[in-house]
Amino acid sequence: MSTATAGAQEQHWLRHLPLALLGVAVAVALASAPATGAASPAPRLLAQLALAAVTAALLAWWAYGPTAGGSPLRFAVRTVLAFALTVLNPLFCVFAWIGFADAAEVLRGRWVWVGFAGTAAAMATGQSGGLPIGSAGHLAFFFALFALNFGLAGAMGRAALQMERTSTDRAAAIAELERANASLEEALARNEALQETVVAQARVAGVQEERQRLAREIHDTIAQSLAAVLTQLQAAGGEADPGPRIVRATELTRTALADARRSVMDLSPAPLTDADLPTAIEAVVRTFSAAHHPLCADLVVAGEVRELHPEVETTVLRVAQEALANVARHAGAARVLLTLTYDDAELILDVRDDGSGFEPTTAPSASSFGLRGMRQRAERLAGVLEVETEPGAGTALSLRLPALVRGAA
Repeated sequence: MSTATAGAQEQHWLRHLPLALLGVAVAVALASAPATGAASPAPRLLAQLALAAVTAALLAWWAYGPTAGGSPLRFAVRTVLAFALTVLNPLFCVFAWIGFADAAEVLRGRWVWVGFAGTAAAMATGQSGGLPIGSAGHLAFFFALFALNFGLAGAMGRAALQMERTSTDRAAAIAELERANASLEEALARNEALQETVVAQARVAGVQEERQRLAREIHDTIAQSLAAVLTQLQAAGGEADPGPRIVRATELTRTALADARRSVMDLSPAPLTDADLPTAIEAVVRTFSAAHHPLCADLVVAGEVRELHPEVETTVLRVAQEALANVARHAGAARVLLTLTYDDAELILDVRDDGSGFEPTTAPSASSFGLRGMRQRAERLAGVLEVETEPGAGTALSLRLPALVRGAA
């Protein structure tokens, strides 16, 4: 049962109780008249009945009239009538008791205790035998009864106030909880919408990153291999014996085809399939030197070689391939040196050539795309790619990546 429903039922019960108690008091007073010597309609009995009738009319009007309900004024009038009836006949203290039942409902603050005091006076008057008080003992008895009634009423009133306060606090807590639940539901709805937005953005970013990855893969593998094939075929056209050039072009074509298949399947680069990183770069350097003779390429490995995360090794290998391809296409160099350094926290690849160098702001578009792709690869792994060059002074490229161990997230 809810608090509101319980309160409504209590108000309904209190509305009928005053008339019911008055009816009981009248019945008891009439039934006791022969025992008190008032069998005939004496003036005192008529006064009791007349005042009881007026009281009943007022109670009925207050309970069922158009302005039904309690008020401090109505409580005061009813208490005075109850006291007057009790003075006429002590048995009407049965009706006076109603003041204890609804004082805390009708009155507020200190007026509750005033209401209790008035009701306790009426009850003590009836319980002590009525007025007038004939002796000091009678007066002491009256005050003792008054103190008893007032004390009991005070205890009941405090309990009622505590229950009301508890009920109010509980209602406030429930209201606060409902507001908190509403806020939580609103926050959950916002979080759900935000999560959907983040997922959608992540999906778009993933698609874009995959496109960039494929572009880098194609540029670093297939495009370079096809460029080397074209170089071999062009050289074969001016030689008396083109056989070795044709064989080399055929090998490069097969490599390009394998790289294309691996890019589609998103597997590791072919040189890293069966070898560690230094061995794979050494193979790339040997192939590069053979394809671009008399350009000489060398590899130096420093530090303790160890297995690193596949993404790190793949990035270093791709950058080495792209750097060598740029040297062959643009540098006009006679020598290029690659240094692979295993540091405690970083893996470093340096590529230096003695070529013509270039002005970074006016670099050829193909070279610019290659540098952009290498930087993207480095940044993807929180690394750094630096290029130092100037016309006539060669080019130095340095790639620094975190030395993530194999199996790291």
